[in-house]
Amino acid sequence: MAQGDALSTHIFGVQLGGYLVESVQEVSGISYNEGVVEVKQTSSTGDLLVRKQPGGKNPTEVTIVRGLDQSSAFTRWINETIKNGALNTARQNITIEIMDSTKRVVRRIHLTQCWVSNWDGPALKAGEPNAATETVTVTYEEMTIE
Repeated sequence: MAQGDALSTHIFGVQLGGYLVESVQEVSGISYNEGVVEVKQTSSTGDLLVRKQPGGKNPTEVTIVRGLDQSSAFTRWINETIKNGALNTARQNITIEIMDSTKRVVRRIHLTQCWVSNWDGPALKAGEPNAATETVTVTYEEMTIE
């Protein structure tokens, strides 16, 4: 890859714990947000001083769209939180790997203490030639980028 070439967004993988998630179509909402604390003070000469500093971290949510298939590991994880409500055992770490054209991982995004907060099933319509997909909203506590 030549210097200055951007990575293609279609070459990526998602790992849930130790399992590679199959049939991933889309990952969206990858974002980092940190609060800002603004402090206003008056100097000894009466001038207004405004300083900004980092506040608390605000983890967001990531959405994963994938084809409905026979994958049991991902479905078990969804059921662990959505159906069973077993949040303590359902919390898993997820790694999103972005690869170059030779499928060498060049960026990893780690999400810790993840759990499924929303699941949307496929839209089913007779006569439509669309793939059946599920959309999963993943809530996490911390993100690190390497």
